[in-house]
Amino acid sequence: MGFFDKLKERVNKTRDNISAKVNNVIKNFRKVDEEFFEELEEALILSDIGYATTDKIIESLRDTVKENKISDSSEIKEVLAGILAEYMSAPPLEVKKPTVMLVVGVNGVGKTTAIGKLANYYGQAGKKVMLAAADTFRAAAAEQLSIWGERTNTRVIKYAEGADPAAVVYDAIDAGKHADIDLLIIDTAGRLHNKKNLMSELEKINRVVDKSYPEAARETFLVVDATTGQNAISQTEVFNESVRLTGIILTKLDGTAKGGVVCAVKDMTGVPVRFIGVGEGVDDLQPFDAREFAEAILD
Repeated sequence: MGFFDKLKERVNKTRDNISAKVNNVIKNFRKVDEEFFEELEEALILSDIGYATTDKIIESLRDTVKENKISDSSEIKEVLAGILAEYMSAPPLEVKKPTVMLVVGVNGVGKTTAIGKLANYYGQAGKKVMLAAADTFRAAAAEQLSIWGERTNTRVIKYAEGADPAAVVYDAIDAGKHADIDLLIIDTAGRLHNKKNLMSELEKINRVVDKSYPEAARETFLVVDATTGQNAISQTEVFNESVRLTGIILTKLDGTAKGGVVCAVKDMTGVPVRFIGVGEGVDDLQPFDAREFAEAILD
């Protein structure tokens, strides 16, 4: 099964939620008129895309319909998929040598698992990857990351529980330079986004990277649980204020009907979705393709 087929199968709850609503509007309104747009707008808002982004999508759709003189509602779905893709798309992600990837997120979103799957993805792509276990607060966090290291044949730099996370990062950078790695992925403690002292710890880690590895390209990814729906947007906004996010990893997309938030998060925060998790397998974290996702949820 190709990834697009897997995507369609795994996001079936979100697809059923969005596609069913859109199909119902198309079925009930053969003609594309003002009442059609109003019903479609309501359908998208109820699909976890949210009011503000839906308003922009509908305006874009109006313009396209007018420009192309579309009058039959059966033609709307393909046009809508294109517009949704535009709202979710971003320039391709390039991981240059060397790159430091800081991975952040609140507790319980599957952050360490996502890091293990990232190590697998980039390792399979021929990159030399190293992991830094800077989550020194949670019991067994380093051990969990070490299991992923063994599973993906990736070296893990770790300290004892309670150690200074910034010290772990410093040593990992030193080890990474000596090993001539392509990518250093840093695991951090799960943080509640309203705890300022924990956010300051992330800022300290960033200062260590800035000072010790100035030549490295930087990525900062927020791991978000897709089942939280619109709450993903508020989490992204708060983390972005402290650590300048460059991407989102959306996990558990296979288990929720709230995947419509993918269509809104970049529009509302400016931060693109970079990877999506659509299953438990090590290969089920995949780069996000906006067009494929739009077509999958409207299939």
